[in-house]
Amino acid sequence: MAHAHPPSPSDPVLAVARTERNLPEPRAMLELLKPITWFPPMWAFMCGAVSSGESLADKPLLLIAGVLLVGPLVCGGSQIVNDWFDRHVDAINEPHRPIPSGRVPGSWGLYYAIAWSLLCLAFSALLGTWVVAATAVGLALAWAYSAPPFRLKLNGWYGNAAVGISYEGLAWVTGTAVLLGGAMPPAEVLWLACLYSLGAHGIMTLNDFKSIDGDRQIGIRSLPAMLGAERAAKLACVVMALPQVAVIALHLHWGLTWAAIGVGISLLLQFAAMARLLRDPLGLAPWYNGTGVTLYVLGMMLSAVALRGVL
Repeated sequence: MAHAHPPSPSDPVLAVARTERNLPEPRAMLELLKPITWFPPMWAFMCGAVSSGESLADKPLLLIAGVLLVGPLVCGGSQIVNDWFDRHVDAINEPHRPIPSGRVPGSWGLYYAIAWSLLCLAFSALLGTWVVAATAVGLALAWAYSAPPFRLKLNGWYGNAAVGISYEGLAWVTGTAVLLGGAMPPAEVLWLACLYSLGAHGIMTLNDFKSIDGDRQIGIRSLPAMLGAERAAKLACVVMALPQVAVIALHLHWGLTWAAIGVGISLLLQFAAMARLLRDPLGLAPWYNGTGVTLYVLGMMLSAVALRGVL
């Protein structure tokens, strides 16, 4: 009678078994927060803080608390939500991710997303009424982006709008509200936050170029997947440019001529980068994200600095 051989340490069944656990791995919990994604909202928060007109040096603790709120807490929480509701797709495309790999087992990912969202709301309550309001809207958009029945991420029009509002507009509003002690930001701040949120829609469209083939295969209707690379790139350029034209007009209306000139120069440089991008949208989208988008976010800070002079 044949004798069964002891399983090899490299046996794939054992490899799977080794990932089975009852409690989540702490490192995997941190990985779900995706620290690399925190920079955009933290930058927008700093724009909001600067545009408040308040002295940043006099309120360092508020500044640190606000950065923690929009970065690790709200943005990090949105990443947990997204990973939980993408776990079935990730099991095919990215099986090493914390949830499909079993490093965050069972329903721990869902519990983590809920608990982290509640932590965001509790923390924001320490910073004032309008900070809580902005946080609540941001969390609602995060859940609507990833979770059924909305799953806004499945449509490039809605999904990109949700991300642009959360990462740029709400983070900017939060920055101003935190420095103002939780008060509602003035209209000038709201205008800039709204316009730069609209422009971020175009940035998100360019970000979708990296997954255009995969999106088509699994039914995600990103704008590049729906419109094709060339048309989507042209649309992204228009969507990024028009809000900045409006920002220039507002600066002129507020008497901030130097700021209008500065944003105008930034936009002209972006036009040059856009012209190159449109020659090969698929190949040059990553390059544009490192050049044109950098100019865009520098214009945000320039606008914030200028606003200090009128508030």
